[in-house]
Amino acid sequence: MLYYGILLAAVTMFSFQFLFNGIFEKEYGNGLRAMFVFSAGSSLVGFLILLIINGFKFEFTWFSLLMAFFAALDSIGYTYFSLKALGRINLSLYSMFSMLGGMILPSVVGILFYNEELTVGKGICYALLMLSLLLSSKKGEKKSGYFYYMGVFVLNGMSGVLSTIFQNAPYEKTSAAGYSMLISLLALVICLLFLPFVKGSTEKLTKKALVSMGGYGVLCRVGNYLLLIALAHLPASAQYPFVTGGVMIISTIISLFTKNKPSKREITGVAISFAALIILMFV
Repeated sequence: MLYYGILLAAVTMFSFQFLFNGIFEKEYGNGLRAMFVFSAGSSLVGFLILLIINGFKFEFTWFSLLMAFFAALDSIGYTYFSLKALGRINLSLYSMFSMLGGMILPSVVGILFYNEELTVGKGICYALLMLSLLLSSKKGEKKSGYFYYMGVFVLNGMSGVLSTIFQNAPYEKTSAAGYSMLISLLALVICLLFLPFVKGSTEKLTKKALVSMGGYGVLCRVGNYLLLIALAHLPASAQYPFVTGGVMIISTIISLFTKNKPSKREITGVAISFAALIILMFV
């Protein structure tokens, strides 16, 4: 149960990070330059907080560097598709694409390649979570941009896939904190290298935009670091559905304190998610 507690902490962070994406998109836009600026700022903050968590110790192995490079590219791409998608659909529908990808792809990889068992409990949990996501989502006002929605689906899922590969690989590797630091550092370097050559808005960042980058950097990087810790003890096919259902539940609780109160459909979806998590943990 300890590692489900760690997952719960990560889920809480992920539930809030979506808000920072939306704030930045409204303040600075969603173009290619905005993506590099947001990724650079959030990666810098994420690297610094992870450096503190790791006791100011920097770790390195060649395998970790290679995996961190792919994870950094995935993170940058996910940021770009997220900003684009949020300019076209509401947060609810965006979350559905993101959470479905984050649940399905790592779970499938765990079952197909790492001999994780597809139990009856997991099967029921997957079905209930998909039903819950469909009930909770609202259609966006604009129907264009499915390319960006699928990008969010695939790239959020690939984040979990890369973490699963890293955690299960037999090669010499860093700790979870060291690996997360490498991802943040590489993402920062990549963004800074490309930023001077990218056209777009060069206006100053507002206070809200700066806060959104910092907040996202802390929540995203620390949240993924906690996922890596839990992944060493929990199968991917159980961990990522838990994250999906948990984010839905906590996001709805958060919305109770905002102007956009959850609808009866959303509350029903959350109740189904809660039932799915109970089944996942005890069946």
